[in-house]
Amino acid sequence: MWPRKSRREILPDVQEKEVKEFSEIDEISGKLKRDSVSDKLMSSVMESDEEKIDEGKLIREAINQGLGSFTPDIMFENLVKNYQNAKRIYGPRLISLLSGYNDSYVERNIKIPEFQRELKKKLEEGIENMKKDKLLDKEGTILEGGIELAALTLYMEELDNIVPKGNFGERIHKKISHYGEKQGTRSYRKGDRYKDFALKKSIKTALRRGHSELHKGDLKTFERMSRGKTYIVYALDASGSMRGKKIDAAKKAGVALAFRAIDNKDKVGLITFGSEIKDVIAPTNDFGLILKEITKVKASKETDFVATLEKAIEIFPDEGVTKHIILLSDALPTVGDDPEEKTLNAVSSARSANISVSLIGIGLDKKGEKFGRRIVEVGNGKFYICRNLDNLDKIMLEDYYDYA
Repeated sequence: MWPRKSRREILPDVQEKEVKEFSEIDEISGKLKRDSVSDKLMSSVMESDEEKIDEGKLIREAINQGLGSFTPDIMFENLVKNYQNAKRIYGPRLISLLSGYNDSYVERNIKIPEFQRELKKKLEEGIENMKKDKLLDKEGTILEGGIELAALTLYMEELDNIVPKGNFGERIHKKISHYGEKQGTRSYRKGDRYKDFALKKSIKTALRRGHSELHKGDLKTFERMSRGKTYIVYALDASGSMRGKKIDAAKKAGVALAFRAIDNKDKVGLITFGSEIKDVIAPTNDFGLILKEITKVKASKETDFVATLEKAIEIFPDEGVTKHIILLSDALPTVGDDPEEKTLNAVSSARSANISVSLIGIGLDKKGEKFGRRIVEVGNGKFYICRNLDNLDKIMLEDYYDYA
């Protein structure tokens, strides 16, 4: 099996501190449900079972590289025969997870017979262990349990990344509601509920006016503001150029979006696209479903914005809610004749349906940036350039709070 890692290596940013007092917390509604992930896998990971965590990361990385199965003989042959080609197929992170060594170390030693024997043994033992754990079938194909474990590691990593950094905000729609959150105060009006009296403010007003008792004109009440409902569709580019680090960062950003939006009682949908639509989930509050589908996304082929936008329009409900699409891509649309013009027409159709469209571009060239700005101008959205993948989840949440 792969070398074990310490808890500090797995969660390097976590600092142990003495807890001196406790405060009440609100229950998070955007958590995983037991019916969406098996109890055994959940408890194993949550107990920091390092072997399980490593297996989950390995499966997740294989999916990010577009692989659906593990075949040790073929993998070993590819690594020995042409390491550079194998590196393009599997990616340096997957090679490191499989071998237990840094990929540059593997490259330096791959022609040494003793190292080859050790590497082959590690591949065979590691993959056999995943079969025993029912993460892979007899042929090495990733099973549902493997997907669930990969999803859990994705979930844990992203929450560990965004919660301590405070990347959770709040937004209140300025619509008066009896049941919303308390905001500012105003003078009492006929019909105000006694529960909304701002007693301290009322007393201060009376004292300031020299009154020995409360007068009707001194009374203040809290205004309560309701949060309007928002439905977000996350459209994730799964074209071939997104393989590896890009798609992993995009998945983490999707987890951050789903977690926060669902916790805010909003709904999130998902569309993954390449040369065709791959996966579609209508806006939902089922965080486990979104997490699992995001984890399964594989990168392949070209980019079709038009079909994606048309499908997004289709899956939004007719309810009177805020509707917003977040497109994430690293390239211009490439499918069909005149794809750019057709994309702008599709964005225009979205606006006609009261749907705003934002675009997050990963490393776009100047032509891509120019077209991205045209998309959001028509879509009444915002355009973001992501040059550092570590910031992608923050960009995603920024857009959510701007439009939710």
